[in-house]
Amino acid sequence: MFSFDFQQYALTQPYLKAQQKKKKIGVVLCMYQWFQNINWTSLLEGALINTSQALLAIFAFFIAKAIGNKLISSSFSKMQKQKGMSMGRVKTLEKLTMNAFSYVLIFIFITVIISIFGLDATGLIAGAGIIGLAIGFGAQGLVSDIVTGFFLLLERQIDVEDYITAAGINGIVEEVGLRTTIIRGFDGTLHYIPNRNISSVSNHSRGNMRALVDMSISYDDNIDKAVAIMQEVCDRIASEDDRIKEGPNVVGVQSLGASDVVIRVIAKTTNMEQWAVERTLRKELKEALDANDIEIPFPHQVYIEKKNA
Repeated sequence: MFSFDFQQYALTQPYLKAQQKKKKIGVVLCMYQWFQNINWTSLLEGALINTSQALLAIFAFFIAKAIGNKLISSSFSKMQKQKGMSMGRVKTLEKLTMNAFSYVLIFIFITVIISIFGLDATGLIAGAGIIGLAIGFGAQGLVSDIVTGFFLLLERQIDVEDYITAAGINGIVEEVGLRTTIIRGFDGTLHYIPNRNISSVSNHSRGNMRALVDMSISYDDNIDKAVAIMQEVCDRIASEDDRIKEGPNVVGVQSLGASDVVIRVIAKTTNMEQWAVERTLRKELKEALDANDIEIPFPHQVYIEKKNA
């Protein structure tokens, strides 16, 4: 049968409390001795030196980046003048070189910071090799981006400021990188396209572009007269507008609609000016046709009112 000795418990309690108090006092004494053994002067000096070195490394990083970017820009400017490279090609290679320089500079900066705080920088370098190997096996999408971007640059398929269609997106190229291509849409949207998604590229900036305008006249008007008037207007615009490189020429009747005869005009213009030339042609042709009483058909509505006898 279980029995509890209250008298024995009462006698041992003060002893247990005293032992616990001694342990606490011992811990406090150990911590005090540990603090006393710390050389606070050398610790503060080391912290101050490390902080100063880190601030100096940060300052050196920004100075090196600014100087490097300036040297890269000046080098490509000289290359453009000496080799006659296009501005788009120069900007493409310049941005790519600046990105590569930034990545190298950041890696060096991280290595220096780690060394300042007494860590082993060789471990970081070895880790970078292992990470690169892991990326090669695991991140197949990233590898595909880099390979595609490399061939886009090597084969000069696109350059900065080119008007292209890629991955179903139209716009002006703002940057071509090894991983992504940045396109600015005509509504101002900035599109970041991974290079692996670019299966085909339509470059609209390599050579002169076509301006195409269709004008309609009614079936009652004389087609030959309308063509002669339109060609006269086209000849006048061609002599006045430097953006037009060939034509404009009235090629003839394009189609016969339900209520109109469509006459087509075609011209060759400097790159990216085709839309402006088309707008000019439409305005001038419309005014010329109106001045010669040639009707441009438009839908009419006829109301029939039935009255009871």
